[in-house]
Amino acid sequence: MVTLQQLRKGKWGIYTVLLLTIAGGLTACKENAVNDLSPADSPVYITNYDRSVNFSQYKTFSLPDSVVIESNSGYQPSLGPLESRFVSNVANALTGKGFQRVTKGESADLGVAVIRVNNLYTGVGVDPYGYYGGYWGSGFGGLGGFGGYYPYYPSYYTYQVADQYWEIQIVDLKNRPATSPGTEPQLTVIYDATVRGADIPDQQAVDTATKAIFNQSPYLQAAN
Repeated sequence: MVTLQQLRKGKWGIYTVLLLTIAGGLTACKENAVNDLSPADSPVYITNYDRSVNFSQYKTFSLPDSVVIESNSGYQPSLGPLESRFVSNVANALTGKGFQRVTKGESADLGVAVIRVNNLYTGVGVDPYGYYGGYWGSGFGGLGGFGGYYPYYPSYYTYQVADQYWEIQIVDLKNRPATSPGTEPQLTVIYDATVRGADIPDQQAVDTATKAIFNQSPYLQAAN
């Protein structure tokens, strides 16, 4: 059984990275070609799936109408214009591949979720130059003490790192393991797709992202 934690640690599956390419000559001629990318050229679409799974065994899927916002504080649903477009595109793409969407509350073979990850991490670092360097002193070879005042750098500092991206996850509901009363089953994630790089600012970008993701996922196909 493969859990979500194992998936994110890269213990299974195959990674397919589709980069919207730039002409080799253009890249070679510009020292900072990445800085010149337009928003349409910078996203990276990463798809990951369980190669042991035959997707044709599944027929139906359940997909909430809202997007799950994952943040440091937990999870909450959201349904703005972009979220609604993303959900609709995913539903239409899976339907076009032969899967049937069921209404809320009905049993399904697959569980699908569209997730917007928006995490902010705060850390503490140590400054190796905590106090003034000796070269600022007034002794031999120094640059002068500026009347007894010396530069000072705090020994510790804080920093923040933002982690933001879109994600599509599909879990296996058909073959969920049996559980004892009062416990929840550990569902197996069999497909995961992420949109990294530039953010998705409008509905056109949503269309581009979802089209690219499912174009590079031909194995997502229900039985005829």
